[in-house]
Amino acid sequence: MAFFNFLTQELAVDLGTANTVIFQNDQIVLDEPSIVAIDNNTGKCIALGKKAKLMQERENPGIKTVRPLKDGVIADFNAAEMMIRGFIKQVNHKRKGLFAPNIKIVVGIPSGSTEVEIRAVRDSSEHAGGRDVFLIYEPMAAALGIGLDVEAPKGNMVVDIGGGTTEIAVISLGGIVVSDSIRTAGDVFTSDIQQYMRQQHNVRVGEITAEEIKINVGAVIPELEDEPEPYEITGPNMMTAHPVTATVTYQEIAHCLDKSIARIEASIHKVLEQTPPELYSDIVRNGIFLSGGGALLRGLAKRLSDKVNIPFHVSEDPLHAVARGTCIAVKNTDNYSFLMR
Repeated sequence: MAFFNFLTQELAVDLGTANTVIFQNDQIVLDEPSIVAIDNNTGKCIALGKKAKLMQERENPGIKTVRPLKDGVIADFNAAEMMIRGFIKQVNHKRKGLFAPNIKIVVGIPSGSTEVEIRAVRDSSEHAGGRDVFLIYEPMAAALGIGLDVEAPKGNMVVDIGGGTTEIAVISLGGIVVSDSIRTAGDVFTSDIQQYMRQQHNVRVGEITAEEIKINVGAVIPELEDEPEPYEITGPNMMTAHPVTATVTYQEIAHCLDKSIARIEASIHKVLEQTPPELYSDIVRNGIFLSGGGALLRGLAKRLSDKVNIPFHVSEDPLHAVARGTCIAVKNTDNYSFLMR
């Protein structure tokens, strides 16, 4: 009944390995790291998102920080439920009323998710207060968020490089024709950088510092027109544990990420090989669209374009492409046949 529509709250959730973004009424109402801090004695959640991120790698034995998602899927069911429930509560804290809202949620999931992984996301969302839970594959959400007409009879190709997975998909007529989901993405790049710093600079860096290196000097080609300044970090020497200051250039990061990017290239080739010829010619005409945090790596579009001989375009605000797509989907749950209940 239309009269009760004001009681229905629509939330679009991009449940990412690194960040969770929630859209409501076309606005980002929450953008927080996907991390929870838990009291080891009571098992209760003591901090979420940014506050928990500050505690990461700085905990004492009474506190543990958990990233509930690994490789794009729920690895810790209990922590995931705590996190989703806590985030929904944060979104709702301004909402006062006699009745609890009927929450309709659309959640993005990796295209390679198994039945068990899909069930885990659905159950977590329902336990966290969602009445109507719909799921959408992330490459489909990314295509919607980029502004592609996913229901048109033409081929669109999206490469979404998130924190846990890289999703590659060819979309036509409101469905995914060919796809691949590989677990080489932001987290792997971060661990590549950690390993490189140990081997080449003999310095131990944590996940947070490696992430900062990636943001400041992350690149995938050794020659950039707009070169970022070298980035300086401090950490303990591997042998002596004395403090060491190391300066990292973007050329070093391009070299250290080379193998991981090559795996993404191989996956793109694999999807293109399986693409029907008519859709392939559409893709050559329109280009391939990059989204997700990994799309922000300097020189990525150029490297992939040179390798595949098809133009690559970085979407506008690639970090929020999937979240924007889920936001479009939540308003059209009756019309989109690709949404799963």
